Formats: sequence, structure tokens, C-alpha cells
Amino acid sequence: MLLCTDVGNTHIKFALYEGEKQLLKLKFSTNPKETEDEFAAGLYAILRINGYNSEDIDGSIISSVVPMVTEALCKAIRKIANVETLVLGPGVKSGLDLRIDNPASLGTDILAMCVAAKELYPCPSIIIGLGTATTIVYLDERKRYCGGAISPGVSISLNALTNNGALLPSVDLTPPKKVISTNTEECIRSGVIIGTACMLDGMIERFNEERGVDSTVIATGGLAQSIVKNCKYDIILNDDLILDGLRFIYKKNK
Repeated sequence: MLLCTDVGNTHIKFALYEGEKQLLKLKFSTNPKETEDEFAAGLYAILRINGYNSEDIDGSIISSVVPMVTEALCKAIRKIANVETLVLGPGVKSGLDLRIDNPASLGTDILAMCVAAKELYPCPSIIIGLGTATTIVYLDERKRYCGGAISPGVSISLNALTNNGALLPSVDLTPPKKVISTNTEECIRSGVIIGTACMLDGMIERFNEERGVDSTVIATGGLAQSIVKNCKYDIILNDDLILDGLRFIYKKNK
């Protein structure tokens, strides 16, 4: 079995694969202070609860945007599965042609989701990641990575608004019932959720205009479902895009 791990700023996602089949998916909160023993105990226990033995893991790959967590996780996985983890970064073969100024600066999460999009969907494509940051990136018709745009994520924008507006309440990210809302909580939801959807529609339109061709659009991330259903463009939802990308990359480096 292959263990794929996506370490984000907010959550750590794990997926177990047997070949192309996903057997199990887990999600932990990201805690940079957690030790290798804590990671090992938690992961070992949850695998056993779900009927899997860590000893059956014969491969492991990690994408991480939190360096403090990466080493502890690698040691934890070595401890419970006795395998060395492939850490996505410079020197790892991805099969993706990077047409940007500094390829080494590309986030491993973006790299993994683009590899999955390249393998799974028609190109040209626009890939949207709705996580701590909102990333909108482009693969051309030859499946080359051509760059994109990054903006503050939905949760960051909401927290900045409510933390800096003394009279504005904190709200959850439940989609509003209508765009023109009639109370403060719903107005905030409309601005944040519908506003983000409008931004995505506008960026998709600009990307297509700049390249002179319509694109397949794919979205991933914890907030993707709430946002995408308020977009005018047809957008494919794939919550496992980064994990699937890690599976493809591991296969290329095996």
C-alpha cells in the first residue's frame, strides 16, 4: 500500500492507495508542535481502527507547505511502517514541464494538483485550489505549467474582516440564501462566498481571454464545494486532486 500525505497550513490529509484504488482517507488538524511519537501514535491507531496495518505500507510520499511538520511526519511513518518517505521537492521527478521564472519556487501542493489535472483531465486547464490561499493556475494545451495567480484564502479574508471590524460578528461559511442580504451575518456570507465565486468567474474569463481558448476548470480544497456551486462557469470538483497527484508522482519515481 502507498501512503500519500498532504500537509497544508490548516489540515494534514492522508490517503492509502492500493494501485489506483483509494482505500482510506484521513484528515488531521495541522499542529507544528506535534512530535514524531504523537504523529506515529495517532496515525497507527487510526489505521488500526479502520482495519489496516501500518506494516502493510510499502511506500510513502509527502507534499508539505509546513517544514516544521515534515521531518516529524517522516520519522513517524518510518517508525510505524519501516519505509522511507519521498518528500516532494527539487530533484523529484514530476513529469510536469514548468514554464515559470523560478521552478524551484513552486509550492509542492500546486505541483501535485497540477500533475493530477494533467493526468486526469483535458488541457488546457485552469486549476483552482481553495485552501489557506486561493491559487488559480494554468496548464496549456501541451500540458505545460504556465503560472497563475494567488490571493488570500476565503478563511483568511473572513478572519481579517471580522477581526478588524469591531462591530462585525464572526460567522460560519454557510452559503447565503440570497446575494442581496438583509442582516449583517448574511451580508458577510454573501460578500465572502458569492464575492469569491464572482472573483473566480472573472479570473477564469481573464485566463481564457489571455490565452484565446476555453479551458477545463477543476477546483479542489476544503471550501471548494461551497464556492464552486455559486460560480457561473462549469467547474469540476475533485477534493483528492493533491493526493492523486502524489500517487502519480510516486509512480514516476518508484
